[in-house]
Amino acid sequence: MAKHTHPPRSLPPLPRQRVARVVAPVVRFMHIQAASGLILLFCAVAALVLANSPWSEAYLNFWNTHIVIGIDGVFRFDHSLKHIINDGLMAVFFFVIGLEVKRELVLGELREFRSAALPIAAAIGGMVVPAGIYFALQHGQPGERGWGIPMATDIAFVVGCMALLGSRVPNGLRVMLLSLAIVDDIGAILVIAFGYTDPAHLHWDWLFYALLGLGFVWLLAVLGVRSVGVYVAIGSLIWLEFHESGVHATIAGVALGLMTPARSWVSGTLLGEIVSKASELFEGESDPQEALGALTHVQRAAREAVSPLERLEAKLHPWVSFVIMPLFALANAGVPLHLEDLASPIAIAVMLGLVVGKPVGVVLASWLLIKSGLGKLPDRLTWPAMIGGGLLAGIGFTMALFIAGLAFSTSGTAEEGAGTMLDQAKIGILAGSAIAAVSGMTVLMFTLPKAPAAEPTTPR
Repeated sequence: MAKHTHPPRSLPPLPRQRVARVVAPVVRFMHIQAASGLILLFCAVAALVLANSPWSEAYLNFWNTHIVIGIDGVFRFDHSLKHIINDGLMAVFFFVIGLEVKRELVLGELREFRSAALPIAAAIGGMVVPAGIYFALQHGQPGERGWGIPMATDIAFVVGCMALLGSRVPNGLRVMLLSLAIVDDIGAILVIAFGYTDPAHLHWDWLFYALLGLGFVWLLAVLGVRSVGVYVAIGSLIWLEFHESGVHATIAGVALGLMTPARSWVSGTLLGEIVSKASELFEGESDPQEALGALTHVQRAAREAVSPLERLEAKLHPWVSFVIMPLFALANAGVPLHLEDLASPIAIAVMLGLVVGKPVGVVLASWLLIKSGLGKLPDRLTWPAMIGGGLLAGIGFTMALFIAGLAFSTSGTAEEGAGTMLDQAKIGILAGSAIAAVSGMTVLMFTLPKAPAAEPTTPR
């Protein structure tokens, strides 16, 4: 996930505003990576409680509230609140995923084959084996279409689990699981684009306009257009064109994220020179208009010294983690709980995919890669800890729920019984993710070395 940066302590602080007394604690909480997992867990539990309470009908009907926007005879947008969250707001979630994938490919762990080989192999094994288990159990059955459900890892919950173990978790395992989740996301994107797009329902004219829009974005970037507002306006049109084309609209977010520049326009050296020259100007008596022009120039240079990718990732990450994903959980995790559904073939296939398929695929693929000599385990990472990490990778909450919705209720034309299958898949996701979290934490607690005790301080 995106890293939040703070100004160096050597710089003088900005004047403190009164509202900061209220906002600062909230901001500090949001800067904790594990916090998003806690919020997501709270919303998932709240959705489950509401869906099984006396207010269940009102809760479920609320998400089916329709919002209509249109011009008579020209265009009509008529979709439920749940659809707007899943296809609209989640496009921002996928845009951030696209940014994270681009960052890892250009600047991160995935830029060099030697360091990327292990998480790539582990991720591929962790996608193929769960999907294979599910498909084998559901082949020829009505639920066969849900083969992609147990493939992806929910990194927010994984980070939360590792945070509970603190410094005991080796850095190699953290990096491996974060990189694995990025590759998982790439796989999930491909599954959504190709596995859950029906060619028979494609509108090629809209798809052509969407691709034309992406080409226009590329041209603007080549020409040096830097205005975020311009890209937001064009990106919104591209999202609408993908939405109307029959390709899932979230693919627009991924594509735009991957096209976002990962390099800054202004170098650190040039920024230092500009700031130094501006400081000299402010030290003497300067014309107010000249000072304003210098400040504007410094402001623009400072903004462009950070790459658009890093800037957008830092700005959007809190919105995705603390608004969009919790809303998605509230709208999608609520399912009436029936014990018989837990024993349904679909729920069992999902649970086995997450709890058995994930760790087996992750560990087996990693072992084969290392035996082949193409990679090695990171320092301090043992095979028992690798098994614990593989179990944690079976937490598949957000992306699994998203793919389940595509598999069993795509485009609002769900087949008869699809609603029941979706509920059974959700129960399998929730139960499987919970088992994966508990078992993964248990294995890591018993296999990781104890954290070193703090040395007692002696009074002076």
